[in-house]
Amino acid sequence: MDTHGGVPTRQPSFEGVWRFTAAAVDVSVPQARHAVRDLLVRQGVPLHEEIMDGLLLIVSELVTNAVRHAALLSPEIAVEVAIGPEWIRVSVEDNHPYRPKALEADYGQTGGRGLLLVREIAQEAGGACDVEHTAGGGKIIWAALPLAPMAPGPGVVTLPAVTSPRTDPSAP
Repeated sequence: MDTHGGVPTRQPSFEGVWRFTAAAVDVSVPQARHAVRDLLVRQGVPLHEEIMDGLLLIVSELVTNAVRHAALLSPEIAVEVAIGPEWIRVSVEDNHPYRPKALEADYGQTGGRGLLLVREIAQEAGGACDVEHTAGGGKIIWAALPLAPMAPGPGVVTLPAVTSPRTDPSAP
């Protein structure tokens, strides 16, 4: 525990669960990606640049899939970010009952490989992904990536923590 003027202070924790909803429309894809990145910055989550890039690509792919394939039965989607001491999990929930499967690479097609890409990014980072049914008949597609504790150095992005002036002991 650190001290400030002899008074013990608690280090801000980046752990928690955040959930937001968005309309199942194209503009929600970049909005979701930016919202997740802004959350990670605000919470001060130390992420390796490759993990950050992979995570944001996963968010884009999962939201794009929900917008393209579930919007008819699910005009609203939910994005959830759960951050633990050693991992981060992002998920997208919609109300469409179809449970997609990651397709094998077909280099003759220009689409249809989003979940394959998500699976590959997650596995390469030492994480996992899956599709689960919800109690309401929809689905949640999630991916979890490890947060490897890394010393700052080349290739590591350390995002600053943001504290509220009411909880910051150094605030006037």
